[in-house]
Amino acid sequence: MGGPAPSTVIGPGLGAFLAFFALAVALFFILRNMNARMRRMAYRERDRLAALEAQQAQQAAEVSDGKSGTVGDGAKPPASGRPDLDPAPPSSDRPD
Repeated sequence: MGGPAPSTVIGPGLGAFLAFFALAVALFFILRNMNARMRRMAYRERDRLAALEAQQAQQAAEVSDGKSGTVGDGAKPPASGRPDLDPAPPSSDRPD
């Protein structure tokens, strides 16, 4: 009779492949950039902690040498070691 029946199966095609490939390339560059930023953040935090420890060691050495009777301005050091996390001390300029 008329030969083989025409195929009705249609695949996603070249356009879908190119769109998927473009998304994969974009994802690669986004993840690469995120990884660099996270690594840079970790290095900065490590350097900040090292500087804080060196400062605390220097203050402890000054106190033990007797150069200073108090730490800093006489206030207690923050409990967590991070002034930005500790609550502010109560204000002493309020009238009694």
